[in-house]
Amino acid sequence: MSSVLPRRLTALALAAGLLAGPAGLARAETLGPVTDPVGVVRIPRGAPILIGGLMVLSGPDLSLGLDASRGAEIAFDDRRNVLVGHPIRYLPEDGQCSVEGGQTGATRLAANRQIVGVIGTACSSEARGGAPILWNAGMPQAVTSATAPALTAPDRPVGLQGTVRFVYNDINAAAAAVRYAQAQTFTRVATLHDGSLYAEQLVRAFEAQFKAAGGTIVAAEAVAASDSDLRPVLTRIGTAKPELIFAPIFVGATAYLVRQAKEIGSLAGTPVLGTDAVMAPAFLEAAGDAAIGYRMTGINNDPAVLGQRYVDFRAKYLAKFGENPIGGFHGNGYDAALAMMLAIERVAVKDAEGNTYIGRAALRDALMRTAGLDGITGRLSCDPHGDCGASRFAVFEYTSGDPGSFQEGKNPRRVFQ
Repeated sequence: MSSVLPRRLTALALAAGLLAGPAGLARAETLGPVTDPVGVVRIPRGAPILIGGLMVLSGPDLSLGLDASRGAEIAFDDRRNVLVGHPIRYLPEDGQCSVEGGQTGATRLAANRQIVGVIGTACSSEARGGAPILWNAGMPQAVTSATAPALTAPDRPVGLQGTVRFVYNDINAAAAAVRYAQAQTFTRVATLHDGSLYAEQLVRAFEAQFKAAGGTIVAAEAVAASDSDLRPVLTRIGTAKPELIFAPIFVGATAYLVRQAKEIGSLAGTPVLGTDAVMAPAFLEAAGDAAIGYRMTGINNDPAVLGQRYVDFRAKYLAKFGENPIGGFHGNGYDAALAMMLAIERVAVKDAEGNTYIGRAALRDALMRTAGLDGITGRLSCDPHGDCGASRFAVFEYTSGDPGSFQEGKNPRRVFQ
């Protein structure tokens, strides 16, 4: 299994390079008063400024994307939906939390040459499929919840160099999971991933950090995202007698996991730790009472930590959408949209007739230079590779299997931070 990740990353690098190689981006252009090495968007006076979105908006993992997209909408509302003298038109596409969905959604966005930038992706697999297409079209991304380390790696290929991330890097999420395991005095852990870029990279980071801290990985297993019978894998894990199963997989597979693990006698009482990929009402719908006791690491959106501005944000969310946040990434969606708007303001140039011009490379560079941004999730500054997110984590536990009881901080409740 250890050889799978390099092959997957090689494929990612090839796809990114082929779709957005240097030749694809060499489109120096002059429009009006602006010259840009990647291209220029001209927005006529009175016309809307178009900002795209690419994130999962359907299926069992809908909460990951919809929650972030709603956060972005609130950010636009806070600017009265006007930017550099133009009304904002937000155009979200469904990335389906998959490589193929990311490709399809990105292709639709890239076809509209008036889109200046994109909010998202929500899933790392969407970014794997869609980011090279978007950057080949000169559209930078302000990422809301795609956390795989490869997306902002120092040696990332050209196709990923339009990606600027306003959420944590999973290197830090792995460290949070290791801290929790150590606090519980667990020394023997089994891991399980689903082959997605997100899950596999997070598992590998956890394994490396846990072993460096003196722990032992007693089993390292994988399933396919479409698998519904996990019993053979769970039986193998059970023979290794782990004290904890770390399984950062998505809603469907995790529901099968928590249901079927209870059928494996050797896993009786063995806790499962996942991530905020399953901080969603849909998980409770799928898992029912089997969700009770399931724990996950996730963003610590504690109002006592984030302050009054976050309390006010949640009130806006409830007023606009008729329900409390349905996931953990609403604040990241807000911050990504805010960073995009501020970057647009920094690079936009007007001519004498009131038309606006935005250089595409200039916009990406302005996003990358985000510094001291007073966001919902914290004070944000980007590193040289486009990591800008705050890394403040907690561990949550579901206390009820009733989907109607879902409320971040209550069900699931915080049990460690």
